[in-house]
Amino acid sequence: MSPKTLMLGNEAVARGAYEAGAAVASAYPGTPSTEITENLAKYGEIFTEWAPNEKVALEVSLGASIGGARAICAMKHVGLNVAADPLFTASYTGVGGGLVICVADDQGMHSSQNEQDSRQYARASKILMLEPSDSAECKQFVKRAFALSEQFDTPALLRLCTRVSHSRGLVEMEEREKPAPKEYVKNPGKYVMMPAMARARRVAVEERTRALREFAETTELNVVEYYDRSIGIISAGIAYEYVKEALGEKASYLKLGVIYPLPARKIKEFFESVRVCYVMEELDPFIEEHCRALGLAVIGKDQFSAIGEYTAAQIRETVLGQPPDQTPAASEPLPARPPVMCAGCPHRGVFYALKQFPGLTVMGDIGCYTLAALPPLQMMDACVCMGASIGMAHGMEKAAESSGQLSGRERAAKTVAVLGDSTFIHSGITGLIDVVYNKGTSTVIILDNSITGMTGHQENPATGYTIKGEPTRQVDLQKLCEAAGVDRVTTVDPFDLDTLRKTIKEELAAAEPSVIIAKRPCALLKKVKREGPYRIDADKCLRCGSCLRIGCPAITKANALTTATAGALPAIDLTQCAGCGYCARVCKAGAIAGAMAPAVTRTGGGDPA
Repeated sequence: MSPKTLMLGNEAVARGAYEAGAAVASAYPGTPSTEITENLAKYGEIFTEWAPNEKVALEVSLGASIGGARAICAMKHVGLNVAADPLFTASYTGVGGGLVICVADDQGMHSSQNEQDSRQYARASKILMLEPSDSAECKQFVKRAFALSEQFDTPALLRLCTRVSHSRGLVEMEEREKPAPKEYVKNPGKYVMMPAMARARRVAVEERTRALREFAETTELNVVEYYDRSIGIISAGIAYEYVKEALGEKASYLKLGVIYPLPARKIKEFFESVRVCYVMEELDPFIEEHCRALGLAVIGKDQFSAIGEYTAAQIRETVLGQPPDQTPAASEPLPARPPVMCAGCPHRGVFYALKQFPGLTVMGDIGCYTLAALPPLQMMDACVCMGASIGMAHGMEKAAESSGQLSGRERAAKTVAVLGDSTFIHSGITGLIDVVYNKGTSTVIILDNSITGMTGHQENPATGYTIKGEPTRQVDLQKLCEAAGVDRVTTVDPFDLDTLRKTIKEELAAAEPSVIIAKRPCALLKKVKREGPYRIDADKCLRCGSCLRIGCPAITKANALTTATAGALPAIDLTQCAGCGYCARVCKAGAIAGAMAPAVTRTGGGDPA
């Protein structure tokens, strides 16, 4: 018997790709999918990379597939939006070697800006989709996905979710397959999607879908478990685990591993074999709508929400009428723990400086710095998707020009776009080019913390290192912005408050596009030198609250756990203080002292690109 190992679902996906003989992996980090690629990078047999964005990741993987290798890419659900352009046409081209596209949904929006259901992409693009429910299936389904991709000449989507990706289960370890690489043969009719070729491939897609529907009727990936037939449950993925925990042998189950295309005969047979039939699925009524189109009177979203996650207790109460167990109440009220930028975070200086400009509109973006929307900084007015900050700032300027309420220049002088270094490379560059090309005058602040911070410190093209820590060419953000046509590009230390404020004031006033690169490494990087901690001199402290207004979690009122008394003495938690010295810079009375941390730069591995 093969040994078993406890693995995260994402780790098991990577193991499955390794065992299936995958040769190429490309991704952009995004919770809850990030660990797939981080674990793939541990296998020397697989070329693994962080791509600038998900579109590029899928294109790299598709190219490897056309070249004859098995390839895999991974992304979170909103990343699939970015990759949608190649996804839909890859459905037409089909594959050479097997191509697996992992997409991790985020029911409950634990780390996402929306709660979209990626199953809709499978249906819209007519691409096979499998959905595992635990770590063991994550490995098994990836291996099957590669084989099915090649069998049916289709990319294969693997749908995950936060709970499957980030929970652990036992996974059987097996040897790596060594599939013979397929020889690349020129085939413009298959891979060049000009209209004439695409029309022929469109027919092939429909023929493939019919074959996949027949496969869905007979595959062991769709399994029936009969127990008590008074209740029947049709489910898939993590929802299956919830209903099995809630109902046990008090119900029978149709567990769907192939989520697109869905079977028809198999579902009808199961429906007719039980007295009452529920469809249990989180988010959209994807399976339910299929059942209703078949004329089956299932119970679904009329009883269960289309929002967020389910629980076993909720299912048990709804289906069996059993009230949930009472959770013991805490004897003491728990202190609030709002999300906040880390102690020593370099982003804090930028937003504290922006707060000094009354009436300023801040178009924000996706990253740790999105937390600046919360008190006490509250300096972010909008956040939509990766890279959108620049386009939104430009749009506000042009709207003002058209409306005549105030000039575009006046609007631009009261608006900034803020985004991180990795986000800028992901999808901010084109927005900046748009500003320059269309005669905008927006001010853009790039928060360069030398890492992709929010998803757990992944390298990116601006850091000078690959996913495997190898030195590589480092993108020079200043030269990149200049090459896009921006003449005013300034690099500043965000903790040099006076210079930062002066620079922001100058660039807002400039009647042309400008970029401020606020450069200081993330405080959590191992290579960042730390000094401190800082201390407050009670005799000098004016109790003015300036240090509290920067929003550092290491600084609280001394009696903050019991009261919020105005004028209370602030205190610095020495276990949290990162020694950045920003509090000392804003203290008007000079009451905060410690070993000042010098400005630190993180040097990339190679020459600037």
